[in-house]
Amino acid sequence: MTIDSHQHFWIFDEERDSWITPEMSAIRKNFLPEDLLPVLKSNKIDGCVAVQASQTDSETEFLLQLAEANDFIKGVVGWVDLRSPDLYDKLEKYSQFEKLKGFRHVAQGQPEGFLLEPDFLKGVGQLVAFDFTYDILIYHNQLKEAFNFAVRLPNVKFVLDHIAKPSIKNGEIVTWANDMRLLAELPNVQCKVSGMVTEADWQNWERADFRPYLDVVFEAFGADRLMFGSDWPVCLVAAEYEGAKGILTDYLGMFSDSEHQRVMGKNAADFYNLDI
Repeated sequence: MTIDSHQHFWIFDEERDSWITPEMSAIRKNFLPEDLLPVLKSNKIDGCVAVQASQTDSETEFLLQLAEANDFIKGVVGWVDLRSPDLYDKLEKYSQFEKLKGFRHVAQGQPEGFLLEPDFLKGVGQLVAFDFTYDILIYHNQLKEAFNFAVRLPNVKFVLDHIAKPSIKNGEIVTWANDMRLLAELPNVQCKVSGMVTEADWQNWERADFRPYLDVVFEAFGADRLMFGSDWPVCLVAAEYEGAKGILTDYLGMFSDSEHQRVMGKNAADFYNLDI
């Protein structure tokens, strides 16, 4: 079973989706399950996890509706206001949806210290009661804060998105690598090998550009705590699906079949408790 642990759907809205700038013209349009399914089939992907792209309750409902109508969407990572005073009640309601596996907040756009705010910590801590996971979306300069966040919540199942978005285009690696190794010391944190092409030179990247970063994440997390994610359709600004996937599958050529299977599907299935 091969699982894409990280992709998105949206009906493009220029105001809501202002993060999709004019230079990202390739993705300034709608992307829905009927667009993704043939791509998954041609790349021999059996299922995917749809991840929130906007910070509204309606986003979660939108993804759940798509998941209900499409068997290949195996899980949903939604959004909920984790600082809400009635969060527990909301989580209890959401726990009725079998395909809703966890939540994410776009912390990469938040001021320093956001992850450590008491009300946010309290909210994320409540996910444990319903076996929900949490996706950590940050920039590389927030890794130390992410460590201090995750170490305070040892019972929460965390996964770091997009290897924390290192500056691959500029070849910056030393500080990021040290901080990644620190975060990887926490057994409750896993990592998605995703979103790399958009941190590289969009038009001129080569597979060799990613190898030093892959060396670090495989050394730090090991094949048991890494999972493949395409970040489709965002990846399309820099690579077709096959190209983004090929960076990882090429690297995995030096690993055993069982390690390959874990990174390309089993780890995601286990982490998100997918029904496959």
